[in-house]
Amino acid sequence: MTQKTILNDTHRAMGAKMVDFGGWDMPIHYGSQIEEHHQVRRDAGMFDVSHMTVVDLRGARTRDFLRALVANSVDKLQKPGKALYTAMLNPQGGVIDDLIVYFMSEDWFRLVVNAATRDKDIAWITAQARAFDVEVKERPEFGMVAVQGPNARAKVIELLREEDRAPVSKLVRFSAREAKTLDGIDVFVARTGYTGEDGFEIIVPEDRTVAFWNALHAAGVAPAGLGARDTLRLEAGMNLYGQDMDETVSPYEAALGWTVVLDEGRDFTGRSVIEPQAKSAPRQMIGLVMDEKGVLRHGQRVLTANGDGEILSGTFSPTIGKAIAFARVPAGEPGDVRVDIRGKEVPVRVVKFPFVRDGKIQDGI
Repeated sequence: MTQKTILNDTHRAMGAKMVDFGGWDMPIHYGSQIEEHHQVRRDAGMFDVSHMTVVDLRGARTRDFLRALVANSVDKLQKPGKALYTAMLNPQGGVIDDLIVYFMSEDWFRLVVNAATRDKDIAWITAQARAFDVEVKERPEFGMVAVQGPNARAKVIELLREEDRAPVSKLVRFSAREAKTLDGIDVFVARTGYTGEDGFEIIVPEDRTVAFWNALHAAGVAPAGLGARDTLRLEAGMNLYGQDMDETVSPYEAALGWTVVLDEGRDFTGRSVIEPQAKSAPRQMIGLVMDEKGVLRHGQRVLTANGDGEILSGTFSPTIGKAIAFARVPAGEPGDVRVDIRGKEVPVRVVKFPFVRDGKIQDGI
């Protein structure tokens, strides 16, 4: 059965085209995916991300549990409100999911995990938590709205009560705090996002999410759908779980080696398998730009000097005006790279990603 967020009727009233996304009825766009993309790059846009899963972990040994659960080091989190992007691995070193960990207190950490992996994530986390006597509590009573773009933070702060505006405005990237809106809604404001732009992801009580969305809209924040979210995140060099990585792919093969901390004395799940890959992984993820007309799409064959790979995420980039993609190919210098598009081998350029950062096309793109 298709699931709906609390904003489903609101999306339809705004003219959204709805599609199935991992079992959820979600807006793909509200008229123009391209316009929504540019709105986020140039001003501010908002996304319904209420399908994401909020999980609270509580218990005296929660930090010890997270040391074993995730590949990044939660010991980086010393100040309440600080957040960490990381991956949760299986014993074979594959990525079960990527997630954000928020440190609230020594006996309370908050996780935000992907919607499509909700059931397996909860089952895995709960099973692993038993040995540490950690309570795992899913929070379905929350909605979530992402507000992204160069003017996003200012738009959100305008809606907060006076005493919360200064503290929220001082949040550094990857940190969060609780606050109240002008009409008394309790919100959890995190300076995180999935677009390559500045902004907030805001957790809101489900029964107040529609009111918060409408207040943002009245403040001049335009709605944006999953289509723009996908082109924005790919331009920003951000992985999509299930397309760019999964349980058969290690962090090093997904260009996420920077999220792995091989600190002494910590044995997280999957470490023994992936540790040798810190020096040499069998596959690598690269960025591609195609200067010829056309679109790079998932599943297309990629030809390199070391053998064949495939396109993972591919799209036409509205900011750059060309097709861009992630590809997974054999390790080593790829040489001249081509993509098989309907039987024609089209040359592409290997580039470093992100392709776009803070609205600016990066050098060499």
